[in-house]
Amino acid sequence: MPEELEEVIQSGFNRRHFIKLMGLATAGLLASHAIGAEQLFARSIEDEAIADLIPAAVENGITINFKVNSGVKKVLIDSRMTLLDTLRERIGLTGSKKGCDHGQCGACTVIVDGQRVLSCLTLAATCEGKSVITIEGLAKDNVLNPMQAAFLKHDGFQCGFCTPGQICSAVALMKEAKEGNLSYLTKEISGDATPVMLSNEEIAERMSGNICRCGAYPNIVAAIKEAQSGKNITQNWLFAG
Repeated sequence: MPEELEEVIQSGFNRRHFIKLMGLATAGLLASHAIGAEQLFARSIEDEAIADLIPAAVENGITINFKVNSGVKKVLIDSRMTLLDTLRERIGLTGSKKGCDHGQCGACTVIVDGQRVLSCLTLAATCEGKSVITIEGLAKDNVLNPMQAAFLKHDGFQCGFCTPGQICSAVALMKEAKEGNLSYLTKEISGDATPVMLSNEEIAERMSGNICRCGAYPNIVAAIKEAQSGKNITQNWLFAG
């Protein structure tokens, strides 16, 4: 506001001048943050793969070999390191989230040899020779997994922090149902391991270990039901009266 400098000198600083000044200051801060973020992202794209740790610098160090998504990984870690920290800090797969770090929220759920596990409670050393699938490994050739597509269709997320664990848990749940694994809500129990068609109540019970703090549970249940049945599930919207 250089053109108004003379006016300020003559009549003093008023409310209009203050608002203009604050607007210019805010725009300057936003521009500086944007430039900083652009530089940060540019650096991260150019960064090389995570370098191997120096064996002498790792206490209780061990080397594990296991399959992660579509590739085989060989990584040096502390023998007490969790699978979650190994995936995020050593391999660079940050899709699995660290929520509670106590096995209570399910945000860190991944699939190990076809079974869903809480990676924050799983030692990476126990995964030697096993297959680990994370949220990054569900899509194939840029085609979403049917469960991912169903979550998008039914808006099964809000903030998205719990979504990787929710989807991995739901994918493993589908396998459990197909193999005839039962829950205490299963109505038809027989000696044969026949596929279980999941009701809304049973989906909610089997997914109870995955917490959504935004409360998108009805949408999550609808997404899982559509992915299993292959039928279009109508969304039921509940409005407060």
